[in-house]
Amino acid sequence: MPVLNRIADYAPQMTEWRRYLHQHPETRFDCEATAGFIAQRLRDFGITEIHEGIAQSGIVAIIEGQGDGPTIGLRADIDALPITEETGLPHASTVPGKMHACGHDGHTTMLLGAARYLAETRNFAGRVALIFQPAEEWGGGAEVMVQEGIMERFGIAQVYALHNAPGVALGRFEGRAGPLMAAVDTLTVTVTGRGGHGAHPEETVDPVAALVQMVSALQTIVSRNRKGTDALVISVTQIHTGSADNIIPESGWFCATVRTYDKAVQDMVERRCSEIVQGVAAAMGVSAEITFQRGYPATVNHEREFNVALSVAAEIGSEAGDCEPVMGAEDFSFMLESRPGAYLFLGQGDSAGLHHPKYDFNDAVAPVGASFFARLVERTQPRF
Repeated sequence: MPVLNRIADYAPQMTEWRRYLHQHPETRFDCEATAGFIAQRLRDFGITEIHEGIAQSGIVAIIEGQGDGPTIGLRADIDALPITEETGLPHASTVPGKMHACGHDGHTTMLLGAARYLAETRNFAGRVALIFQPAEEWGGGAEVMVQEGIMERFGIAQVYALHNAPGVALGRFEGRAGPLMAAVDTLTVTVTGRGGHGAHPEETVDPVAALVQMVSALQTIVSRNRKGTDALVISVTQIHTGSADNIIPESGWFCATVRTYDKAVQDMVERRCSEIVQGVAAAMGVSAEITFQRGYPATVNHEREFNVALSVAAEIGSEAGDCEPVMGAEDFSFMLESRPGAYLFLGQGDSAGLHHPKYDFNDAVAPVGASFFARLVERTQPRF
């Protein structure tokens, strides 16, 4: 793979960084030790403008190029997952119940490799904003960083990110203009009836029967309320009620994940969920409390920026091309709502899947991703 020669020279040290991060995972916004490691590496590279404590443990570091120009943002997520690692590797997590099961340790390493190269060469105009973001997995750290004003504060004109992709050929870049990943919302419904003895259902108002009817009826939203061309997933993932086989409970609840690309479809689902739940509740004589919590919006690549990113990827990777949209979600969507940019997948070959206890980032990918980030800056902000 045609990685930049200087970045190829960093590969052994990048592997050391990545494996250190893998051994010391932190979750959500509580990534202070990870941020401290990152900040020290940036100082080692001679980067002096380092802004810490954004979104609690996030960092934005600035590298000045040669000559006037815009500021390009490059983002890496730094948080891990609450999973017990089962890889048995020498560099496995040393923190019980936490591991880098999504490759954010690798994403951080790729951006650090690019940072070292860009700080050494400065073969670009304007500035680079290195964005190290906590709480991608839970908490929407990207949204918090945007709300805290990083785009305006640092004059970021466009923004880019990468994510590793198990099962995709090593070094292959993939993406698409327009919707790439889905919006994710959570529906929670609590049903209250009147409990009693299981032998005398006529003396109760059974919440279990109502819950079952609601869960079944919600699937008609997918089959009957959306156009066939509209992407929509509604998956009921939890149902909780009851304490014994001979007791009809007083209440119960269920929750579902809702995945969409289009805001009009998202609005329709929220409306129909309320109508169906309240209608069933009225018919069954129970009361129902509904919450529809909107989470990360759809990740939508801007066409111009995506095409630029894919052309750079084609120079760096073994190959580059379009992919189908996926129903997973990503909080980089908040940054793409704030500024034009693009998000690409980078293949890491055969491995356990993301969020699996036997997953491990492929260190051979790090120089490829770092070269992409570095060349993207040089291509979009040339010195002359």
